[in-house]
Amino acid sequence: MKLRNTALAITAAGLISGCATAPDRKPGDPFEPVNRVIFNFNDGVDRYIAVPVAKGYQKVTPQPLRTAVSNFFSNLGDLTNAANALLQLKITDATEDIMRFAFNSVFGIGGLLDWATPAGLPKHHQDFGLTLGHWGIPSGPYLVLPLFGPSTVRDSMGLVVDVKFNPLNYVEPATRNPLYVLQFVSTRSDLLGATSLLEQAALDKYSFVRDAYTQQRLARLRGTSNANPPLPNYDDHGDTGPAAAPAAGAPAGGLPNYSDPGNVGPNGASGAGGATQGAPGALPNYNDPGESAPAPDGASGNGTNPPGGGDLPNYTDPGDTGGRAVPAEPASAPQ
Repeated sequence: MKLRNTALAITAAGLISGCATAPDRKPGDPFEPVNRVIFNFNDGVDRYIAVPVAKGYQKVTPQPLRTAVSNFFSNLGDLTNAANALLQLKITDATEDIMRFAFNSVFGIGGLLDWATPAGLPKHHQDFGLTLGHWGIPSGPYLVLPLFGPSTVRDSMGLVVDVKFNPLNYVEPATRNPLYVLQFVSTRSDLLGATSLLEQAALDKYSFVRDAYTQQRLARLRGTSNANPPLPNYDDHGDTGPAAAPAAGAPAGGLPNYSDPGNVGPNGASGAGGATQGAPGALPNYNDPGESAPAPDGASGNGTNPPGGGDLPNYTDPGDTGGRAVPAEPASAPQ
């Protein structure tokens, strides 16, 4: 009886907690309780089996060899990418994937070296789940598959088809199975750095992985073929464009007018308007404001030219009425 009551109490507590947390579930993850159980199982397998094996693989395998192994499986994946690109009618991507496979297989020693990327052939990432999404099939609820990790209903169905696209599936089991294991270890070895970041940054690893996976799949489904949004326009809002003519008398290039307001041009225009016809090069006019226009000979004072010539001020004797002014004799020093 006591055992029965204990079991009923545990069941009731589970129901109450389930009802309390149900409203907090993410709409795209209705199977969260089951997913969390599978996630914890996968995390335990990864922590106690996959990570130690991957670290041992890194320790005993030199970096160039690990890179060659990764390139080999990546080269085989280009065939899967090409097949799905064709199904999505992305002819350019499919052509590039096929060219990558041929180029690396021939010149890269069976794909151990990646010469296609430096040659300008980009790497694409496609699978049948993205192909279904390309044709409008929704992703469905989020799922966590045992040993395979995060997925969705649509992607889990695509995983079955992707196995058929994989060339390793058509190799003898004695060769195929060790290659599958090597591919898993190589991939897990490449992700050791991401695991350390996840351990440090994520408060809830399950939510972090779920959100990262869904955002990545959405980004790949949108692809990179869409045109990038235009850059913002930082032009001056007061700029009226090249069609706007400068104001009358304004210097070329939109520079401010520093001409002498008292400068009178030949046509009688003064200020900014006369600056354009004043001194050459639109330089300010620094002539003596008291200087007037030349007068005929015989006029008093202003009619004479100074001995220095040019545009210097007139300092002749106002009492001199002769035809031409004689410069004043310098005063002699007292004897």
